[in-house]
Amino acid sequence: MTDVFHFHELAVEDAASALQYPKVETYDGYLYLVLHGIDFDMAQQTFATHDIDFFLGRNYLVTIHDGHQRSVAEVRNQCERDGHLLARGPVGLLHRIVDTLIDHYAPEVDKLEHRLDDVETEVLSDPHPSVVKSILALKRDISSLRRVALPQRDAIGRLARREFDLIPQQFAYGFRDVYDHLVRITDEALIFQDRVTGILEAHFSNMSNRLNEVMKVLTVIATIFMPLTVLTGAFGMNVALPAFPGGDAVQFWWIVGIMLLLSGLMLWYFRRKRWI
Repeated sequence: MTDVFHFHELAVEDAASALQYPKVETYDGYLYLVLHGIDFDMAQQTFATHDIDFFLGRNYLVTIHDGHQRSVAEVRNQCERDGHLLARGPVGLLHRIVDTLIDHYAPEVDKLEHRLDDVETEVLSDPHPSVVKSILALKRDISSLRRVALPQRDAIGRLARREFDLIPQQFAYGFRDVYDHLVRITDEALIFQDRVTGILEAHFSNMSNRLNEVMKVLTVIATIFMPLTVLTGAFGMNVALPAFPGGDAVQFWWIVGIMLLLSGLMLWYFRRKRWI
């Protein structure tokens, strides 16, 4: 790249690095563009992005990627079947690759939305502590989507506005269409971010409500046993106490009856107050 095309050493260094965020830079006689493709790993249930670097000159287009870019492979196959695609020049080839790359975002974003719907249903129907892991994984993927889509939208927008002389007017319209797609994707990412935040808050609210229900039941049980404890403690003292009618044989059943009566009255009162 340095010896044949005489690319700037900073651009070559960025292209050789493992990860660069989307951007477009102008150099003497060529453009350096970084974009990201997107893929969904079904096994890991997470998103993965792969950056692809473009060097666009007046009579060449150089792409640098990890060999797993579906967009480049698809356009290469199209060019092998239809050689007229190469007749559109380097800018036309760049537009075809970028358009294909952005088209791959739609099904991946749909998968993300389906995961969001599933987690939302799970939180509302059967909340449990382990769902937090799924929510945080979704939040991470949505943040990754926003972190890539926003600067990518800005980079394509610069191509659509013809800020560079290498972009003819006829292809500016095509880049404008790609820019519109990215605007919709970024808007959906913002909506997803709000939804996942609301789902997380709803989950914490459900967990708090369940904890409050448990605490309420425990409080009722403790409140019922408080007078019972006083009663049994008083009659368990080693002092002379008034006896109930019926002799020694029925004293125990008197105490049990009073305890049951107190428990029933307290439960009736709590139910009337709608505390239970």
